[in-house]
Amino acid sequence: MKIIAGPASQLLASKVAQQLNTPPTICDYKRFPDGELYTRIRDDSIDDVTIIQSTPTDGDYIALLQLIDACEEAPTINVVIPYMGYARQDKVFNQGEPVSARAIARTINADRVFTVNIHEKSILEHFNADSFDLDASHLIGNHIRSMNLTDPLIISPDAGALEIAKSASADIGIPYEQLEKTRHSGESVTIAEKEIDVSGRDLILLDDMIATGGTMAESIRMLKEQGAADIYVACIHPVLARNAVVRLYNAGVKEIISTDTLEKPQSSISVAPLIADTLKSL
Repeated sequence: MKIIAGPASQLLASKVAQQLNTPPTICDYKRFPDGELYTRIRDDSIDDVTIIQSTPTDGDYIALLQLIDACEEAPTINVVIPYMGYARQDKVFNQGEPVSARAIARTINADRVFTVNIHEKSILEHFNADSFDLDASHLIGNHIRSMNLTDPLIISPDAGALEIAKSASADIGIPYEQLEKTRHSGESVTIAEKEIDVSGRDLILLDDMIATGGTMAESIRMLKEQGAADIYVACIHPVLARNAVVRLYNAGVKEIISTDTLEKPQSSISVAPLIADTLKSL
């Protein structure tokens, strides 16, 4: 099986290829003078292929479509989208809006599509392929176990992240709790105070993704006021848009921990073993 790395997932795809004991396929990416993307796979052999490409930008999505098209003669095409952009636009809020996640998913034609902790699992139904969502929460849990924390507690900042917090805590014997969040806009949230015994404890705030950092920053401040010791923030997808990193450290976070579904300086946990084990089982 050939492992093809999209431009947004070069390191992750290389790690997956290493786990599978195969060299990653070399590809060329460049821009034409008018801004259009040029993509070329520098391998003429016809084999089963796995394309690994996150889509945080529109350009990354175009690159994925080009790679799929370039592989159309392959016997089997697997597509791994570790982080899928537009996944939060999964429903219509106002008349005239598209379901953007559905629109994106419908254009991806492959034999199998794999995502990692996709924001809304119902999106999987819209791919023109057998689709599967891989769960990386246990990788976060294993990392937490290795951190030598004092009386640790995993905290979900809202109900939406509760399953991830529960899953991460399941195999490591660390309890979990949930805060109550009210979102007022894309960047404005309030966190209701909740009676949780955090005094002197090390806390790990865990969510599927961190975008602007507003929810996490508000949670950190509240928990610090309640006497928490060190507070860590962990997520699967480190979007960390605009000034999110500064906001979190300003609020008092000890460290930001994430996987490499998006390749950022904070990506200390790799999902490569998860993806490689899945591919081995095909």
